Amino acid sequence: MSTATTARPSAHWHPFQHMSAPQAPLVLTDAEGVRVSSADGRSFLDATAGLWFCHAGYGRREIADAAHTQLVRMHAYSTFGDYSNESAERLAERLSGMAPGGPWKVLFTSGGSDGVETAVKYARRYWQALGWPERTVVLSRRDSYHGMHTAGTQLAGIPGNRAGYGPLLTDTALVSRDDIDDLRAAIERTGPERVAAFVCEPVVGAGGVHFPAPGYLKAAEAVCRSHGILFVVDEVVTGMGRAGTWFASEKYGIEPDLLIGAKGLTSGYLPLGAVLVNERAAGPFGEAGGEVFRHGYTYSGHAAAAAAALANLDYLSDHALLAGADRIAARLPELLGGLAGSGVVQSVRTGPAAMAAVQLNAWLLRKDASLTTRAVHAVRAAGVLTRAFASGGLQISPALCATDSELEEIAAGVRKGLSSLL
Repeated sequence: MSTATTARPSAHWHPFQHMSAPQAPLVLTDAEGVRVSSADGRSFLDATAGLWFCHAGYGRREIADAAHTQLVRMHAYSTFGDYSNESAERLAERLSGMAPGGPWKVLFTSGGSDGVETAVKYARRYWQALGWPERTVVLSRRDSYHGMHTAGTQLAGIPGNRAGYGPLLTDTALVSRDDIDDLRAAIERTGPERVAAFVCEPVVGAGGVHFPAPGYLKAAEAVCRSHGILFVVDEVVTGMGRAGTWFASEKYGIEPDLLIGAKGLTSGYLPLGAVLVNERAAGPFGEAGGEVFRHGYTYSGHAAAAAAALANLDYLSDHALLAGADRIAARLPELLGGLAGSGVVQSVRTGPAAMAAVQLNAWLLRKDASLTTRAVHAVRAAGVLTRAFASGGLQISPALCATDSELEEIAAGVRKGLSSLL
Protein backbone atom coordinates (compact mmCIF):
# COMPACT_ATOMS: atom_id res chain seq x y z
CA MET A 1 0.00 0.00 0.00
CA SER A 2 1.35 3.43 -0.90
CA THR A 3 2.58 5.60 1.97
CA ALA A 4 2.48 8.81 -0.09
CA THR A 5 0.41 11.62 1.37
CA THR A 6 -1.41 14.34 -0.47
CA ALA A 7 -0.45 17.90 0.41
CA ARG A 8 -3.14 19.45 2.53
CA PRO A 9 -3.27 22.48 4.78
CA SER A 10 -2.15 21.88 8.35
CA ALA A 11 -4.47 22.50 11.30
CA HIS A 12 -1.54 24.37 12.80
CA TRP A 13 -1.90 28.12 12.15
CA HIS A 14 1.68 28.92 11.27
CA PRO A 15 2.97 32.43 12.01
CA PHE A 16 3.28 34.62 8.92
CA GLN A 17 1.82 31.98 6.59
CA HIS A 18 -1.23 32.33 4.37
CA MET A 19 -3.96 30.10 5.80
CA SER A 20 -4.83 28.73 2.35
CA ALA A 21 -1.25 27.64 1.65
CA PRO A 22 -1.70 24.25 -0.04
CA GLN A 23 1.67 22.70 0.77
CA ALA A 24 2.11 20.30 3.67
CA PRO A 25 4.42 21.66 6.38
CA LEU A 26 8.08 20.71 6.62
CA VAL A 27 7.95 18.74 9.89
CA LEU A 28 11.31 18.74 11.68
CA THR A 29 12.01 15.92 14.12
CA ASP A 30 15.67 15.81 15.23
CA ALA A 31 18.61 18.17 15.47
CA GLU A 32 22.25 18.21 16.51
CA GLY A 33 24.67 21.13 16.31
CA VAL A 34 23.57 23.06 13.22
CA ARG A 35 21.92 20.13 11.43
CA VAL A 36 18.22 19.27 11.55
CA SER A 37 16.27 16.32 10.16
CA SER A 38 12.73 16.14 8.84
CA ALA A 39 10.02 13.51 9.19
CA ASP A 40 10.49 12.50 5.55
CA GLY A 41 14.12 11.58 6.16
CA ARG A 42 15.92 14.64 4.79
CA SER A 43 18.81 16.43 6.50
CA PHE A 44 19.46 20.18 6.40
CA LEU A 45 21.95 22.74 7.62
CA ASP A 46 20.18 25.45 9.62
CA ALA A 47 21.36 28.86 8.40
CA THR A 48 19.14 30.86 10.79
CA ALA A 49 19.63 29.27 14.24
CA GLY A 50 15.88 28.62 14.36
CA LEU A 51 14.65 32.20 14.50
CA TRP A 52 17.94 33.88 15.51
CA PHE A 53 17.90 32.02 18.84
CA CYS A 54 19.88 28.76 18.86
CA HIS A 55 23.30 30.22 19.70
CA ALA A 56 24.61 27.08 21.41
CA GLY A 57 23.35 24.73 18.72
CA TYR A 58 20.89 21.86 18.98
CA GLY A 59 21.07 18.79 21.20
CA ARG A 60 23.10 20.31 24.05
CA ARG A 61 22.51 17.86 26.89
CA GLU A 62 24.06 20.22 29.46
CA ILE A 63 21.23 22.70 28.90
CA ALA A 64 18.50 20.06 28.71
CA ASP A 65 19.76 18.35 31.87
CA ALA A 66 19.80 21.63 33.81
CA ALA A 67 16.21 22.32 32.79
CA HIS A 68 15.20 18.74 33.64
CA THR A 69 16.76 18.92 37.10
CA GLN A 70 14.85 22.11 37.83
CA LEU A 71 11.63 20.73 36.32
CA VAL A 72 11.72 17.77 38.67
CA ARG A 73 12.77 19.77 41.71
CA MET A 74 10.28 22.63 41.23
CA HIS A 75 9.38 23.54 37.67
CA ALA A 76 7.83 26.95 38.40
CA TYR A 77 6.18 29.22 40.92
CA SER A 78 4.94 32.79 40.75
CA THR A 79 7.53 35.51 41.26
CA PHE A 80 4.91 38.17 42.00
CA GLY A 81 5.43 40.18 45.20
CA ASP A 82 8.19 38.69 47.35
CA TYR A 83 8.12 35.18 45.82
CA SER A 84 11.14 33.97 43.87
CA ASN A 85 13.24 30.93 43.08
CA GLU A 86 16.97 30.25 43.17
CA SER A 87 17.47 30.02 39.40
CA ALA A 88 15.73 33.33 38.70
CA GLU A 89 17.72 35.08 41.44
CA ARG A 90 21.01 33.73 40.12
CA LEU A 91 20.15 34.63 36.54
CA ALA A 92 19.14 38.19 37.45
CA GLU A 93 22.45 38.71 39.24
CA ARG A 94 24.36 37.26 36.33
CA LEU A 95 22.65 39.44 33.73
CA SER A 96 23.15 42.53 35.88
CA GLY A 97 26.87 41.83 35.86
CA MET A 98 27.04 41.09 32.12
CA ALA A 99 25.31 44.15 30.66
CA PRO A 100 27.39 47.30 30.14
CA GLY A 101 26.91 50.29 32.42
CA GLY A 102 25.03 48.63 35.29
CA PRO A 103 23.98 47.80 37.89
CA TRP A 104 20.61 46.70 36.56
CA LYS A 105 17.28 45.46 37.81
CA VAL A 106 15.94 42.55 35.76
CA LEU A 107 12.27 41.89 35.00
CA PHE A 108 11.75 38.52 33.32
CA THR A 109 9.36 37.91 30.44
CA SER A 110 8.47 34.95 28.23
CA GLY A 111 10.12 36.39 25.11
CA GLY A 112 11.10 39.41 23.07
CA SER A 113 7.63 40.70 22.23
CA ASP A 114 6.79 40.65 25.94
CA GLY A 115 9.99 42.59 26.54
CA VAL A 116 9.11 45.38 24.12
CA GLU A 117 5.60 45.64 25.59
CA THR A 118 7.16 45.83 29.06
CA ALA A 119 9.69 48.50 28.07
CA VAL A 120 7.07 50.73 26.45
CA LYS A 121 4.75 50.42 29.45
CA TYR A 122 7.68 51.12 31.75
CA ALA A 123 8.73 54.24 29.85
CA ARG A 124 5.24 55.74 30.03
CA ARG A 125 4.69 54.72 33.63
CA TYR A 126 8.10 56.10 34.60
CA TRP A 127 7.26 59.60 33.43
CA GLN A 128 3.78 59.46 34.98
CA ALA A 129 5.34 58.57 38.32
CA LEU A 130 7.81 61.44 38.04
CA GLY A 131 5.00 63.91 37.43
CA TRP A 132 5.42 64.26 33.64
CA PRO A 133 2.21 62.64 32.35
CA GLU A 134 2.56 64.38 28.99
CA ARG A 135 5.70 62.33 28.17
CA THR A 136 4.00 59.49 26.30
CA VAL A 137 5.49 59.57 22.78
CA VAL A 138 7.73 56.63 21.82
CA LEU A 139 10.00 56.92 18.77
CA SER A 140 11.35 54.02 16.73
CA ARG A 141 13.17 53.54 13.42
CA ARG A 142 12.09 52.61 9.92
CA ASP A 143 12.96 49.00 8.98
CA SER A 144 12.90 48.00 12.65
CA TYR A 145 11.23 44.94 14.11
CA HIS A 146 10.11 44.92 17.74
CA GLY A 147 7.97 41.80 18.03
CA MET A 148 4.28 41.29 17.38
CA HIS A 149 2.48 42.44 20.52
CA THR A 150 0.47 45.66 20.40
CA ALA A 151 3.34 48.02 21.20
CA GLY A 152 5.85 46.19 19.01
CA THR A 153 3.50 46.10 16.04
CA GLN A 154 2.86 49.84 16.33
CA LEU A 155 6.57 50.62 16.68
CA ALA A 156 7.54 48.41 13.74
CA GLY A 157 9.33 50.02 10.84
CA ILE A 158 8.32 47.19 8.49
CA PRO A 159 5.17 48.50 6.76
CA GLY A 160 3.62 45.08 6.12
CA ASN A 161 3.70 44.21 9.82
CA ARG A 162 1.73 47.35 10.72
CA ALA A 163 -0.77 47.15 7.88
CA GLY A 164 -4.40 46.23 8.42
CA TYR A 165 -4.74 46.85 12.15
CA GLY A 166 -5.38 50.55 12.36
CA PRO A 167 -3.64 52.54 15.10
CA LEU A 168 -2.83 50.16 17.96
CA LEU A 169 -1.06 52.64 20.22
CA THR A 170 -1.24 56.40 20.28
CA ASP A 171 1.75 58.73 20.47
CA THR A 172 4.34 56.89 18.39
CA ALA A 173 6.43 58.04 15.45
CA LEU A 174 8.99 56.56 13.07
CA VAL A 175 12.33 58.15 12.20
CA SER A 176 14.77 57.29 9.43
CA ARG A 177 17.03 54.38 10.26
CA ASP A 178 20.49 55.95 10.54
CA ASP A 179 19.75 59.66 10.23
CA ILE A 180 20.61 61.41 13.48
CA ASP A 181 19.27 64.70 12.13
CA ASP A 182 15.89 63.08 11.53
CA LEU A 183 15.85 61.86 15.15
CA ARG A 184 16.61 65.38 16.37
CA ALA A 185 13.95 66.82 14.07
CA ALA A 186 11.32 64.34 15.28
CA ILE A 187 12.07 65.26 18.90
CA GLU A 188 11.84 68.97 18.15
CA ARG A 189 8.69 68.51 16.11
CA THR A 190 7.02 66.54 18.89
CA GLY A 191 8.44 68.62 21.70
CA PRO A 192 11.15 67.05 23.90
CA GLU A 193 8.86 67.43 26.91
CA ARG A 194 6.44 64.94 25.31
CA VAL A 195 8.90 62.19 24.29
CA ALA A 196 9.13 59.28 26.71
CA ALA A 197 11.57 56.97 24.92
CA PHE A 198 13.47 56.10 21.77
CA VAL A 199 13.54 52.36 20.95
CA CYS A 200 16.13 50.94 18.56
CA GLU A 201 17.89 47.73 17.58
CA PRO A 202 21.69 48.14 17.51
CA VAL A 203 21.65 46.03 14.33
CA VAL A 204 18.33 45.89 12.49
CA GLY A 205 17.43 42.19 12.29
CA ALA A 206 14.18 41.09 10.66
CA GLY A 207 14.03 44.39 8.76
CA GLY A 208 16.84 43.08 6.58
CA VAL A 209 20.12 43.02 8.60
CA HIS A 210 21.26 46.62 8.51
CA PHE A 211 24.34 47.51 10.54
CA PRO A 212 24.42 51.01 12.05
CA ALA A 213 26.21 53.87 10.35
CA PRO A 214 29.50 54.69 12.13
CA GLY A 215 28.83 56.73 15.27
CA TYR A 216 25.05 56.65 14.90
CA LEU A 217 24.21 54.75 18.07
CA LYS A 218 26.45 56.86 20.30
CA ALA A 219 25.01 60.01 18.75
CA ALA A 220 21.45 58.73 19.32
CA GLU A 221 22.29 57.99 22.94
CA ALA A 222 23.71 61.50 23.37
CA VAL A 223 20.59 63.09 21.83
CA CYS A 224 18.37 61.11 24.19
CA ARG A 225 20.50 62.05 27.20
CA SER A 226 20.41 65.72 26.28
CA HIS A 227 16.59 65.69 26.37
CA GLY A 228 16.16 63.24 29.26
CA ILE A 229 14.56 60.69 26.90
CA LEU A 230 14.84 57.03 27.89
CA PHE A 231 17.21 55.22 25.51
CA VAL A 232 15.75 51.72 25.01
CA VAL A 233 17.89 49.19 23.14
CA ASP A 234 16.20 46.08 21.74
CA GLU A 235 18.81 43.31 21.79
CA VAL A 236 16.41 40.41 21.35
CA VAL A 237 18.39 39.38 18.25
CA THR A 238 21.88 40.70 19.03
CA GLY A 239 22.10 39.88 22.74
CA MET A 240 23.87 36.88 24.27
CA GLY A 241 26.87 36.84 21.99
CA ARG A 242 25.76 37.22 18.37
CA ALA A 243 27.88 40.38 18.03
CA GLY A 244 30.89 38.81 19.74
CA THR A 245 30.08 40.45 23.07
CA TRP A 246 27.31 39.54 25.50
CA PHE A 247 25.41 42.59 24.26
CA ALA A 248 26.00 44.53 21.05
CA SER A 249 25.64 47.67 23.18
CA GLU A 250 29.10 46.90 24.55
CA LYS A 251 30.56 46.54 21.06
CA TYR A 252 29.09 49.88 20.01
CA GLY A 253 30.04 51.66 23.25
CA ILE A 254 26.52 52.57 24.38
CA GLU A 255 24.83 52.30 27.79
CA PRO A 256 21.05 51.99 27.45
CA ASP A 257 18.52 52.98 30.08
CA LEU A 258 16.52 49.85 29.26
CA LEU A 259 17.91 46.77 27.55
CA ILE A 260 15.67 44.05 26.10
CA GLY A 261 16.93 40.47 25.67
CA ALA A 262 15.47 37.06 24.74
CA LYS A 263 16.16 34.43 21.99
CA GLY A 264 19.83 33.55 22.68
CA LEU A 265 19.27 33.86 26.42
CA THR A 266 18.29 30.16 26.51
CA SER A 267 19.28 29.29 22.92
CA GLY A 268 15.59 28.48 22.57
CA TYR A 269 15.64 25.49 24.92
CA LEU A 270 12.80 27.11 26.86
CA PRO A 271 11.01 30.44 26.25
CA LEU A 272 12.47 33.30 28.30
CA GLY A 273 13.17 37.00 27.92
CA ALA A 274 14.35 39.82 30.15
CA VAL A 275 14.08 43.59 30.44
CA LEU A 276 17.04 45.16 32.18
CA VAL A 277 16.38 48.54 33.78
CA ASN A 278 19.47 50.58 34.55
CA GLU A 279 19.74 51.83 38.12
CA ARG A 280 19.67 55.43 36.89
CA ALA A 281 16.29 54.73 35.23
CA ALA A 282 14.70 53.09 38.26
CA GLY A 283 13.19 56.44 39.23
CA PRO A 284 10.44 56.37 41.81
CA PHE A 285 10.19 52.57 41.62
CA GLY A 286 13.60 52.17 43.24
CA GLU A 287 13.03 54.51 46.17
CA ALA A 288 12.04 53.38 49.64
CA GLY A 289 8.29 53.72 49.86
CA GLY A 290 8.15 54.51 46.14
CA GLU A 291 5.56 53.50 43.59
CA VAL A 292 4.90 49.97 42.33
CA PHE A 293 5.31 49.10 38.65
CA ARG A 294 2.17 47.00 38.36
CA HIS A 295 3.33 44.72 35.60
CA GLY A 296 4.50 41.14 35.15
CA TYR A 297 3.63 37.81 33.56
CA THR A 298 2.55 34.40 34.82
CA TYR A 299 5.89 32.95 33.76
CA SER A 300 8.13 35.87 34.77
CA GLY A 301 11.20 34.22 36.28
CA HIS A 302 10.06 30.70 35.36
CA ALA A 303 12.40 28.46 37.35
CA ALA A 304 13.13 25.83 34.68
CA ALA A 305 13.58 28.46 31.95
CA ALA A 306 16.00 30.37 34.20
CA ALA A 307 17.93 27.17 34.87
CA ALA A 308 18.19 26.54 31.13
CA ALA A 309 19.43 30.11 30.64
CA LEU A 310 22.16 29.71 33.26
CA ALA A 311 23.32 26.45 31.65
CA ASN A 312 23.20 28.06 28.20
CA LEU A 313 25.34 31.01 29.34
CA ASP A 314 27.80 28.53 30.84
CA TYR A 315 27.88 26.61 27.56
CA LEU A 316 28.48 29.76 25.50
CA SER A 317 31.34 30.72 27.86
CA ASP A 318 32.90 27.28 28.19
CA HIS A 319 32.95 26.73 24.41
CA ALA A 320 34.16 30.26 23.55
CA LEU A 321 31.15 30.89 21.33
CA LEU A 322 31.39 34.68 21.58
CA ALA A 323 34.72 34.27 19.77
CA GLY A 324 32.81 31.90 17.48
CA ALA A 325 30.49 34.78 16.58
CA ASP A 326 33.47 36.94 15.64
CA ARG A 327 34.87 34.10 13.52
CA ILE A 328 31.55 33.68 11.70
CA ALA A 329 31.23 37.44 11.18
CA ALA A 330 34.70 37.49 9.63
CA ARG A 331 33.92 34.59 7.27
CA LEU A 332 30.49 35.64 5.99
CA PRO A 333 31.77 38.43 3.67
CA GLU A 334 34.23 36.00 2.08
CA LEU A 335 31.69 33.18 1.74
CA LEU A 336 28.70 35.22 0.56
CA GLY A 337 30.22 38.33 -0.97
CA GLY A 338 30.69 36.71 -4.37
CA LEU A 339 26.93 36.39 -4.73
CA ALA A 340 26.45 40.17 -4.94
CA GLY A 341 25.53 41.45 -8.37
CA SER A 342 25.28 37.96 -9.82
CA GLY A 343 21.94 37.20 -11.39
CA VAL A 344 19.25 36.94 -8.76
CA VAL A 345 21.29 38.58 -5.94
CA GLN A 346 21.66 42.34 -5.78
CA SER A 347 23.80 42.72 -2.65
CA VAL A 348 25.02 41.02 0.52
CA ARG A 349 25.00 42.83 3.86
CA THR A 350 27.52 41.77 6.50
CA GLY A 351 29.16 43.44 9.47
CA PRO A 352 30.62 42.88 12.96
CA ALA A 353 28.08 40.23 14.03
CA ALA A 354 27.25 36.65 13.05
CA MET A 355 24.41 37.67 10.73
CA ALA A 356 23.94 38.63 7.10
CA ALA A 357 21.31 39.34 4.47
CA VAL A 358 21.42 38.09 0.89
CA GLN A 359 19.35 40.76 -0.86
CA LEU A 360 17.57 39.66 -4.01
CA ASN A 361 17.46 41.73 -7.17
CA ALA A 362 14.92 44.56 -6.81
CA TRP A 363 13.97 44.51 -10.50
CA LEU A 364 13.22 40.78 -10.37
CA LEU A 365 11.24 41.22 -7.14
CA ARG A 366 9.04 43.83 -8.82
CA LYS A 367 8.37 41.40 -11.68
CA ASP A 368 7.77 38.35 -9.47
CA ALA A 369 6.28 38.76 -5.99
CA SER A 370 6.87 35.06 -5.29
CA LEU A 371 10.63 35.30 -5.81
CA THR A 372 11.63 35.33 -2.13
CA THR A 373 9.42 32.33 -1.35
CA ARG A 374 10.81 30.46 -4.34
CA ALA A 375 14.34 31.37 -3.25
CA VAL A 376 13.75 29.95 0.24
CA HIS A 377 12.45 26.70 -1.25
CA ALA A 378 15.28 26.49 -3.78
CA VAL A 379 17.88 26.90 -1.06
CA ARG A 380 16.01 24.30 1.03
CA ALA A 381 16.16 21.88 -1.90
CA ALA A 382 19.93 22.42 -1.81
CA GLY A 383 19.99 21.31 1.84
CA VAL A 384 19.94 24.65 3.69
CA LEU A 385 17.14 26.16 5.78
CA THR A 386 16.75 29.93 5.66
CA ARG A 387 13.87 32.43 5.65
CA ALA A 388 12.79 35.49 3.70
CA PHE A 389 12.78 39.08 4.87
CA ALA A 390 9.89 41.33 3.92
CA SER A 391 12.47 43.50 2.16
CA GLY A 392 13.22 40.68 -0.29
CA GLY A 393 16.33 39.11 1.18
CA LEU A 394 17.37 35.86 2.83
CA GLN A 395 18.45 35.58 6.47
CA ILE A 396 21.84 34.06 7.32
CA SER A 397 22.47 33.81 11.07
CA PRO A 398 23.84 30.37 11.96
CA ALA A 399 24.37 29.03 15.45
CA LEU A 400 27.56 30.40 17.01
CA CYS A 401 28.98 26.86 17.11
CA ALA A 402 28.96 26.50 13.30
CA THR A 403 32.34 25.26 12.09
CA ASP A 404 34.20 26.70 9.12
CA SER A 405 33.30 23.65 7.02
CA GLU A 406 29.62 23.99 7.98
CA LEU A 407 29.68 27.68 7.03
CA GLU A 408 31.17 26.69 3.69
CA GLU A 409 28.40 24.12 3.19
CA ILE A 410 25.75 26.71 4.03
CA ALA A 411 27.23 29.17 1.52
CA ALA A 412 27.46 26.45 -1.14
CA GLY A 413 23.82 25.50 -0.58
CA VAL A 414 22.69 29.11 -0.82
CA ARG A 415 24.68 29.55 -4.03
CA LYS A 416 23.36 26.33 -5.56
CA GLY A 417 19.75 27.06 -4.63
CA LEU A 418 19.78 30.63 -5.97
CA SER A 419 21.55 29.63 -9.18
CA SER A 420 18.68 27.21 -9.89
CA LEU A 421 16.31 30.19 -10.16
CA LEU A 422 18.10 31.65 -13.17
